[in-house]
Amino acid sequence: MIVTITKVADFDQFLKTFSTKGVEKRKEHGCKGSHVFRDPDDPNRVWVFFDWKIEDYEGFLSDPEIPAIAQELALREPPVKADPVAQYDS
Repeated sequence: MIVTITKVADFDQFLKTFSTKGVEKRKEHGCKGSHVFRDPDDPNRVWVFFDWKIEDYEGFLSDPEIPAIAQELALREPPVKADPVAQYDS
């Protein structure tokens, strides 16, 4: 699992692009799914949980089409990957 956090200028535009062009491009790079969460304290902050292997995610980031898609996502800042600190069975 990979978690990213970012701020968006337009949440609706973010979802529109994330759920169309983003899905197609993530599938190309082995992503098996994602969950989008809106920060309860900041409606422009988005948390995304990806079912993705780190090596496939890194390949996705190096794809030359990503900057154009990122621009369409209406990001205010580049996403930051949250580092895992622990894992538990339940």
